[in-house]
Amino acid sequence: MDDFRGRLTKDGIRIHNPEDSAGMYKAGALTARILDDIAAMVEPGVTTAAIDSEIERMVNEAGATSATIGYKGYQHASCISVNHVVCHGIPGSKVLKNGDILNIDVTTIVDGWFGDSSRMYVAGKLGRKAERLIQVTHDALFMGIEAVKPGNTFGDIGHAIQSYAESQRMSVVRDFCGHGLGTVFHAPPNVLHYGRAGTGPVLEEGMFFTIEPMINLGRPETKVLADDWTAVTRDKSLSAQFEHSIGVTADGFEIFTLSPSGKFHPTYS
Repeated sequence: MDDFRGRLTKDGIRIHNPEDSAGMYKAGALTARILDDIAAMVEPGVTTAAIDSEIERMVNEAGATSATIGYKGYQHASCISVNHVVCHGIPGSKVLKNGDILNIDVTTIVDGWFGDSSRMYVAGKLGRKAERLIQVTHDALFMGIEAVKPGNTFGDIGHAIQSYAESQRMSVVRDFCGHGLGTVFHAPPNVLHYGRAGTGPVLEEGMFFTIEPMINLGRPETKVLADDWTAVTRDKSLSAQFEHSIGVTADGFEIFTLSPSGKFHPTYS
């Protein structure tokens, strides 16, 4: 149930109360722990359905709720996007091969608060081009996060991500974006991962939202497959994504979905 008690900006963006961060940290910590714990299962020969089943078990064992099961008819506890799948990949019978890269996206609900995060994994040996793509995407996310502070704009976030990714001769997906969240899954604003500095709504303390850039080795265009969920690169180039849930503080930002084991980057070992 949505029990938002803060206020709305003129752009319809929720401004949460200071005590609301505790709920976001609790939900974010569970999501991050699940993403940590599932890492050991990502190996060649494993199906994406088996990974998703284990994620669902972890959510249930924690006494939490999966935000994605039943969302607009979706029936899985995660989205698992492999290689040229940009986002919203549906877990199924696909068997991971050596060198596959994949994004696993999980959102849990804990005491009414939504914790949303995704990160990259590799099955087996990581190829050089894929490794560089993952590193650039990881770094682009954190450049966007560094732009978060009161008085800056959402355009500053997008500009930081876009300018870095394109300087590395990669492209930023335009068709999907981050979003506000809290006691709802999706709320204003749309957090674009491209744009001009100084444009868009001004950041204020108490805003909660995701930053989740999708970066392609090739061109930015995507298409959605016939299942109405799976988005892929039109040119079949590799794609990567990292996502954190963020809060704006009085002098900067807080990250609700930090990995408790330092496993946010797939080469942590």
